[in-house]
Amino acid sequence: MRFGVLGPVAAWDGSGEAVALRGPRHRAVLARLIIARGRVVPVAHLAEDLWEVPPPGAVGALRTFVAALRRALEPDRPPRTPARLLVTEGPGYALRTDAVDAWEFERAVAASLPPREMAARLEEALGLWRGPAYAEFADEPWARAECARLAELRLRAVERLAEARLDLGRAAEAVPDLDAHAAAHPWREDAWQLLALALYRSGRQADALAVLRRARTLLAEQLGLDPGPELRRLEADILGHAPRLAPTEVWEQAAAAYDRTVAAGSRARLESTVGLLRTLAVTGGAGLETARRHRLDAIAAAQELGDAELTARVIGAYDVPAIWTRADDPAQAAQIVAAAERALPGAPEPTRARLLATIALESRGTRSPRGPEAAREAEEIARRLNDPALLGFALNGVFMQTFDRTGLAPRRDAIGTELIDLSTRHGLVGYEVLGHLIRIQARSALADFTTASAHATAVDHLAERHELPLVSVFTEWYRALEHAATGHPAEDAYRAAAAHLDGAGMPGLQEGLLPLALLSLGIIEPNADWGPYAPWVRPLLLLTENRPEEAAAALRETPAPPRDLMLEAMWALTAKAAIALDDREAMNRARTALAPAAGELAGAGSGLLTFGPVSDYLGPAR
Repeated sequence: MRFGVLGPVAAWDGSGEAVALRGPRHRAVLARLIIARGRVVPVAHLAEDLWEVPPPGAVGALRTFVAALRRALEPDRPPRTPARLLVTEGPGYALRTDAVDAWEFERAVAASLPPREMAARLEEALGLWRGPAYAEFADEPWARAECARLAELRLRAVERLAEARLDLGRAAEAVPDLDAHAAAHPWREDAWQLLALALYRSGRQADALAVLRRARTLLAEQLGLDPGPELRRLEADILGHAPRLAPTEVWEQAAAAYDRTVAAGSRARLESTVGLLRTLAVTGGAGLETARRHRLDAIAAAQELGDAELTARVIGAYDVPAIWTRADDPAQAAQIVAAAERALPGAPEPTRARLLATIALESRGTRSPRGPEAAREAEEIARRLNDPALLGFALNGVFMQTFDRTGLAPRRDAIGTELIDLSTRHGLVGYEVLGHLIRIQARSALADFTTASAHATAVDHLAERHELPLVSVFTEWYRALEHAATGHPAEDAYRAAAAHLDGAGMPGLQEGLLPLALLSLGIIEPNADWGPYAPWVRPLLLLTENRPEEAAAALRETPAPPRDLMLEAMWALTAKAAIALDDREAMNRARTALAPAAGELAGAGSGLLTFGPVSDYLGPAR
């Protein structure tokens, strides 16, 4: 037995014949039980739903309706045997079935399938509709919410079907349905966006732009709204013939051709894999984690082939711009450095520069002198070869090695400026983004939030245009910092930024960051995991618990901070505890370390948080 509510309420037997459901109240009882999705509906509730004021015989009438429905739905059930479909339970009735067209439709819309299978399934699912959901009961209070939900789901199904057709390269086929859909539902920006994209991919650029103009007019006239950012971006991309507008069919065909023509295990396939990992790394989340995990596999595969030059190219080809100075996986970073060092002898100059830049990047935050040496040599080679992309990679390594002391924000600001200039002249989007992020950090350290905010806006535009989701992690944290540094409430902004960081695939950035940011606001998060910052936070926490002797002992054990973007912040925490405990040795140690950054904001060079002016922690030497 199958039940239908995507139109007038109906039922069909196993042979597909319609079942006679008697009168409207019989169908209302069935509809009400279907909406309950297997839950028991008490008789009293059924009576209230079927009659505004239930008559004296309402309960008896309901039992009559149920009995008639049972006979219709299970005509072959022997007398005095329990019903299997419309059952009595406790104070009411329930319908025990999964065979409802609306539920089948929901499953189809929620499915995640390849485009071809998805298109076929959605076409079949949309064919289940025979009219408005629960047609004759759509105005009943008990049905309104479900009718509205299913109507919205139907609109989404039309749009998902269009997406699948576009992915399959069937843009022209998608246009008529989308045109009618957008005209009938002008407030749905997704409909206009898909219609414009379908027209563009059908070779009708002028029509696509006309549709976007029509959408803008209708949104303004009917709703008083401006087009959202996605519509505006699509218009700009159509005008600029952005590569992202190409159908995924192109990718599928190219991938299939590659599989057919390039032998498995070949050197070309291995080098291509590294290119894919580079692209995957900038998607964030699972993409970044996957790229990080398989990067070592690619290096190992190259080494197994016994080709030193190939190994060097595979290591050096992973030139993903990096902004955070704490490695996500220190053990892996050490392995990559070792592999790069082994590949250096005999490598040609361009490859050598890439290996050296890799060593500089993967040595971030350590005290090894090899990192700065490798960065300097990589930069020298890149400048001598006059290779812009190689210079961008080398300057990334130089940036990572500018943390041997505090107060180097101006130096990093100059690196960011050069990266932006270099990238805009040579179309190096990744390094242009990196340059803006470096300048956000550097200008924040120097309390120049006007310039830092301008760079945040610029980099957000680049990220939106080039689909670089990780960028927003840093700009959202920067805006929380800017709130805090300019005296505005920032707790909510920090918590929102931390939620945005979840799943971004950057444990080296995430661990301990939210508690540290809240501490910079004077808020101690209960039972916080302080991650790598615990040694510098511990003395202050002990002081808040009125345990000065333990705090003093912890302060004496506090090591010098790692050479990274939190260098000034950790020294500021050390100075704060030293001042509170009147530990002159620790005060002098912190003062000496912080003195070069006297004009900066402590920690703001991270672009994430600040513990206020460094000058607050500089007292006279004792």
